Amino acid sequence: MNNIHKTAIVHENAKIHESVTIGAYTIIGSEVSIDEGTTVSSHCVIEGDTSIGKNNNIFSFSVLGTIPQDLKFDGEKTQLIIGNNNTIREHTLVNTGTSGGGFKTVIGNNCLLMGHVHLGHDCILQDNIVIANSTAVAGHVEIDSNVVVGGLSAIHQFCKIGEHSMIGGGSILVQDIPPYCICEGNRATLRALNINGLRRRFERSDINEIKKAYKDIFTSNEAIADSANKILEESTNKYVKNLASFVKNTKRGIPFTRKQNG
Repeated sequence: MNNIHKTAIVHENAKIHESVTIGAYTIIGSEVSIDEGTTVSSHCVIEGDTSIGKNNNIFSFSVLGTIPQDLKFDGEKTQLIIGNNNTIREHTLVNTGTSGGGFKTVIGNNCLLMGHVHLGHDCILQDNIVIANSTAVAGHVEIDSNVVVGGLSAIHQFCKIGEHSMIGGGSILVQDIPPYCICEGNRATLRALNINGLRRRFERSDINEIKKAYKDIFTSNEAIADSANKILEESTNKYVKNLASFVKNTKRGIPFTRKQNG
């Protein structure tokens, strides 16, 4: 292919669409598949059972599909799955999954991983996610759609981040963050609702319902699980139910204090 640089090393068994561009000194392994319109810049390494969709832009020195940084990994067959229209900036590292986490790491569509991001094994990213520079995401983390993670942050393994939420830069996150919320700090705690983000995508009536539910859960004197259960029984708003269900089902707990959220 004319759009593969002569110094690139592409295994003969790799499945590369004829429209894919591959830069100088990049190495592509035997089990890699890359769909149409994707650009891989110079000095990248893509190996393992890695599937990359359409119209992605992978910048120099990224390393994708290498084995997980998990001492329990024993060579089992695992995957990295990347969707469409993602931008993966310089020096980003993404590993495949493990047997203990579903055997796969997944990046959805329309995501931006800025420079020096580490995305650990078995992470599941949905769509329209932005992870800023030098953020470390440990294994088994789940990030729902439309989340923004500020730079120089660190996310503990097994954390879950709900949709339309925002993590402030330099945060150390060790618990779950509900949808529609802002958190920041070391250790990160809830600060408020992500009102600016909600205004870009939600109707005013839905925002008002979410605001009321947030107040009922995090500023009342009831246990948050009890408040969440009451909301699930009484509310018909799908966004409010999503918030309450997240709070009810959290595995790692929600980082908040009533004083901060009162």
